[in-house]
Amino acid sequence: MSKIALLFAMLFCMPMITACSASEQVPESPLVKQQLLGSPVYIQIFKEERKLELYAKMGNEFRLVNSFPICNFSGGLGPKRREGDFKSPEGFYSVDVRNLKPNSKYYRAINIGFPNDYDKAQGYSGAYLMIHGECKSIGCYAMTNTYMDEIYRYVEAAFNYGQAQVNISIYPFRMTEQNLQRHRSSNYINFWRQLKPGYDYFVKNRQPPMVNVTNGQYVLAHPVNSSGQPTQYASNPLTQAKPFTVVK
Repeated sequence: MSKIALLFAMLFCMPMITACSASEQVPESPLVKQQLLGSPVYIQIFKEERKLELYAKMGNEFRLVNSFPICNFSGGLGPKRREGDFKSPEGFYSVDVRNLKPNSKYYRAINIGFPNDYDKAQGYSGAYLMIHGECKSIGCYAMTNTYMDEIYRYVEAAFNYGQAQVNISIYPFRMTEQNLQRHRSSNYINFWRQLKPGYDYFVKNRQPPMVNVTNGQYVLAHPVNSSGQPTQYASNPLTQAKPFTVVK
């Protein structure tokens, strides 16, 4: 009799255990990510951490789709200044569908649009700076082909579903005050201080920052001021750069 009671108890409890396990699953799943394909996207790059973060819009916020290790970049920390310095750019960039190259000699490529208005104001030179595959870099951000497949697929789908420009924010590191203090003796510290407001804006609002170039400096353009009135902002979310139509 006791064996029959034990068997009954096990059969009764099994559905409860299954339901409990299902409720503890991680919310993020490939199915959820697949549903985001075609949503507006945003990219952040962190050199020191060697990370490229891909975000997609879900509701009113941009949510992390995936964080990819950067296979290779060159030149260390700091902005690209001149052709041939082998440095990978830093700053705020935007790309459109013309910046995509599905058949690049480096597998697939996205031209980030260097030089942008800030770079031009500084007299910086260079061209064809990319996010691409093949894990090889001379001034670009190189990914494995597998990772580049996913990044490219989301960016291309966003354009196909109506996103006019994809914003790309490239930082030397996560722009915390602690990291800035750690690098306070760098020759680039004043430039990096210009990048921090854009980083902070995304952390707080989960929206890509709107950034202008004013008097040769990056300036965060707030949608409203402290009185709730509209303030000056760029017609596009990031500083405009003429897209390159010839890419690797």
